[in-house]
Formats: sequence, structure tokens, C-alpha cells
Amino acid sequence: MNIKQNLINIKSTLPVSITLVAVSKTKTLREIMEAYNAGQRVFGENKIQEMTDKYEQLPKDIQWHMIGHVQRNKVKYMAHFVNLIHGVDSFKLLSEINKQAQKHNRIINCLLQIKIASEDSKFGMTGNKASSILHSEEFSELKHIKVIGLMGMATFTNNQNQVKKEFLLLKNTFEELKQLKTAPDNYRDYQLHTISMGMSDDYLLAIDCGSTMIRVGSSIFGARNYS
Repeated sequence: MNIKQNLINIKSTLPVSITLVAVSKTKTLREIMEAYNAGQRVFGENKIQEMTDKYEQLPKDIQWHMIGHVQRNKVKYMAHFVNLIHGVDSFKLLSEINKQAQKHNRIINCLLQIKIASEDSKFGMTGNKASSILHSEEFSELKHIKVIGLMGMATFTNNQNQVKKEFLLLKNTFEELKQLKTAPDNYRDYQLHTISMGMSDDYLLAIDCGSTMIRVGSSIFGARNYS
């Protein structure tokens, strides 16, 4: 498995405006350093403990993204270093991230996770819920988080039409929330510019549908070993 060549191949297909998150969950420090030495600086993990262990042992110019489901009681372990939290699916979680970021005098970037898949196993909120959060007075009081966009996970299916429909739902939700930002009574300035959608199997389709950030693991590192 030539990680460097895989990265070169993928990046050659990407517009310059796309951020590539290399999904390094279950991967060794050596494998991550191979990608790092090939120029990759943004890595995504879905377990906070694993990400924290890697953060402590790897170069400090790596941007760590938390892309998995986040339990509120574990936010404190990553609050001092995490660059972006993708899966924010409730106001309570936003509030906890804000509280822990404040302890480290940081502002943590967040993406609101929108449920676009038909599968019950996927987390996320509705577009209406996201709108009500962004326009609430409680949200305006959170000074240590910054909502910079949305994240979504499509249904795990070979039906590309369904996946496309779900990606377009996220893009449309993003555009609607950006429009709402112009409300004159808005309490808080938030800048939505990131749409995190698309993985190894469907990132090109996601980009066609408006993605600005893709999460790619197996196409870079090979199949995961969970043993």
C-alpha cells in the first residue's frame, strides 16, 4: 500500500478549494507519518482517546478533526488541541464544547451535523433545529465556539441517486442557513463556509453536489483493520 502515491492520486482529482481530511482511525503512527511526509496535515479520528494518544506522539502542526459521534463527558480530553469537531448534533454538546474551550482560552470550530440519511443509525439534527439553535439567544452567549458549517453522512448504499439526493439536501440546508444569517435581529455573527460530506466511495459525487471538505480513509490507507 503506497500511501504517498494514493494521496497524490486523490489530490490530482480535487479542486484546490476542497479540504481533504485523511481519516486515520485504527491507523498506526508510522502510516500517519507516511501521509504527513507526503504533505498531508489534516487528519480525522472518530474516537477521542485514540486521537488524543496520537496528538501527543505526532508533530504539532497536524490539524486534528473529530469526525465521529461525540459524547459530552469526553469533550474535555480534546478541548486543548482539536481543530474542528464535525459531528455536533445538539445544543447541549455545543454548550459543553464551549465550556471546555473556555478553560483553555480557545475558540473551537464546529460543524452542525444534519441528518440526511434514511438510516436510523445516523446521528444529526434537522435543518429547522439547526436554524433555531443559530438564532437563539443561548447560542449568542457561547463565545468559545464558532459554527463554520455543516456535516452530513449519506446512506450506506450503492444507489447513487439516493446518495446524490441526500448530498443535495445538505447543500440546500447550508444555503438556507446562510440566507437566514442576514436577519437584522441576529444575535451573533456566524460564518458558514464549510460543507463536510463525501468519503472514499463517493467524494467526487459529493464535490459535484457542493462539498468543500471530504473525509477519505481507505482510499489513502487501505482497508481498515479493526482487530
